[in-house]
Amino acid sequence: SKHLMCPESGISYEAPSPNAFSFNSPYGACPRCNGLGFVTEVDIKKVIPDDSLSINQQGIVPFGEVRENMLFKQVKALAEKHKFSLDTPIKKIPKEALDSMLYGGDDNLRVKHHHTKDEYGYNIGYEGLLKMLQRWYKESTSEKMRQWAGRFMSIHICPECEGVRLKKESRHFKIGDKNIGELAQMDITDLNVWAATIEDHLSERQRAIGAEIIKEIRFRLKFLQHVGLGYLNLNRPARSLSGGEAQRIRLATQIGAQLTGVTYILDEPSIGLHQRDNQRLITSLRELTNIGNSVIVVEHDKDIMLASDYLVDLGPGAGAHGGAIVAEGHPKVFLKNKSITAEYLSNKRNIAIPDERRKGNSKKLILEGATGNNLKNVKLTIPLGTFTCITGVSGSGKSSLINNTLYPILRKHFYKSLQNPLPYKKISGLEHIDKVIEIDQSPIGRTPRSNPATYTGVFTHIRSLFAGLPESKIRGYKPGRFSFNVIGGRCEVCKGSGKRIIEMNFLPDVQVDCESCLSRRYNRETLEVLYKGKSINDILNMTVEEAVEFFKHIPSIYRKIKTLLDVGLGYITLGQQATTLSGGEAQRVKLAEELSKRDTGNTLYILDEPTTGLHFEDIQQLLKVLNKLVDKGNTLIVIEHNLDIIKMADYIVDIGPEGGKGGGKIVAKGTPEQVAYQKNSFTAPFLAEELAQK
Repeated sequence: SKHLMCPESGISYEAPSPNAFSFNSPYGACPRCNGLGFVTEVDIKKVIPDDSLSINQQGIVPFGEVRENMLFKQVKALAEKHKFSLDTPIKKIPKEALDSMLYGGDDNLRVKHHHTKDEYGYNIGYEGLLKMLQRWYKESTSEKMRQWAGRFMSIHICPECEGVRLKKESRHFKIGDKNIGELAQMDITDLNVWAATIEDHLSERQRAIGAEIIKEIRFRLKFLQHVGLGYLNLNRPARSLSGGEAQRIRLATQIGAQLTGVTYILDEPSIGLHQRDNQRLITSLRELTNIGNSVIVVEHDKDIMLASDYLVDLGPGAGAHGGAIVAEGHPKVFLKNKSITAEYLSNKRNIAIPDERRKGNSKKLILEGATGNNLKNVKLTIPLGTFTCITGVSGSGKSSLINNTLYPILRKHFYKSLQNPLPYKKISGLEHIDKVIEIDQSPIGRTPRSNPATYTGVFTHIRSLFAGLPESKIRGYKPGRFSFNVIGGRCEVCKGSGKRIIEMNFLPDVQVDCESCLSRRYNRETLEVLYKGKSINDILNMTVEEAVEFFKHIPSIYRKIKTLLDVGLGYITLGQQATTLSGGEAQRVKLAEELSKRDTGNTLYILDEPTTGLHFEDIQQLLKVLNKLVDKGNTLIVIEHNLDIIKMADYIVDIGPEGGKGGGKIVAKGTPEQVAYQKNSFTAPFLAEELAQK
């Protein structure tokens, strides 16, 4: 191709095709990282975490304990050659010897190793420990070996493509001094600005060719901005998106499709959305209805409920206490109903603002110089012994500061975690707390065998109670007999799950009740042991409300079950499968488990948007639990957009002002009353309005 050839170097490029600009295609992907944008390499800090230790003291961690094997024969030979011993601190081992051990290159080092009748020649000095670890991680067929080698690896941005994912040739094609990789790294707001002036960089012929494509690019970027995603960049990994963000991306796609006569069903699209962006989302949903579609939204957000054309309220309670339509109608008509939701929407009921804010215990946790992602040299001060709320528009840097900087620092300090925090300068005040616990909305178990009773530990006490009954002692039953995970007491047809899985080849697997135990998990002999007329299966099928009454005279069991009731989970059963619990329910089970512990009063709890999926009444219950934790002297950090939580905090840190690169600064801090009147904060006006309803 004479048009794509450099006359000076003679390098010729292939004619560009769409594949050449895709990191999912071998024609466009960076050959070093295979289009991932990052590489996994051996981290010398994990191999030698402390160079003051010797090899005998396991200073080179992958070597392990010194023993008589082929590896240590070579290390001893290397020590003899370079005049050091295995008791020499790593930092005092001659550089040439250490380099041979770690990086290889010494082809003259050979030792004899006898194994049965054979004799082997082996040379660690030739390959080096780091190359061996890299090879085992990439090529080993043993998952155990890969996991072991993975302990000494770290993920780095690919040095060849610098995270762009594309090969060098693809990055040389530019429009207005920007290659496709640089455009993918811009946030959607900036990309929209660039797209608005794209014709300035094109010839008349190029404009004619690209007219339709440019129009489509602008439309799609505009829709993404309308649903409140202007802070995201195009190369953001899908796995790092929250449920609300992923749903709003799909919503933007549907708006762009301009289909009519379609019914759209959305489940809480406002998750993770700041009040400022709520109106944009409502406008986008309204656009869908204006062109002849129907939109059904399952939602707890007040603004979206009031902006709807028709409201349907299910209740009156949760679980067995719900399932009926208790109110419906246009919002104006709906507000006249006496349902719990209607009363909260009409302000007849509300979450009362505390008369006094906690001052804390006068000690502080101070994080300085946080610069990860979009953070701009942030100094964060958390007053200990308080309920602190981290607020700000979506993408402002809340998760970067708390989940990716502060939490990994604390985990590393208390639990020797290998997760590295984002860059920061220093942290002080760690001596005032003794542990950190993150309570998120991830499942309490990944299999149907996990349930609230096993997670909170109350099932151990219940099994011990059954094992102590006269009937059990006569039969010689121990606590294990009453476990559905142990051979002996469980039904062996379904292995104690109560269900049988039928494989359907090309269709999803189907679960059916076990025909042997009739979904009761245990065999006939185990179910014959009764406590107050109830078998172990009957106990698992009890709701938390029923169990609290049933076990009220057994303190060890009552105390744990009562905490489940206190967090508003009275309607779930003790044996309910973990996979059927919502994110909010799973989080409250974890909270209940923490409440049932005897804590030291110096624990730091971190919660990220705990109100996801919660009704006003559930939030009221959640706040009671959170306040109990703080009243014991603990510190609570909550990342939240919900004003019902924000107005109840003792201290607020508002990050912004915008999302993406327009954020990353602390724009306001103090009590809710102080933050409500800050001029630079987008949270302030909404908070002031909420406080005015006191």
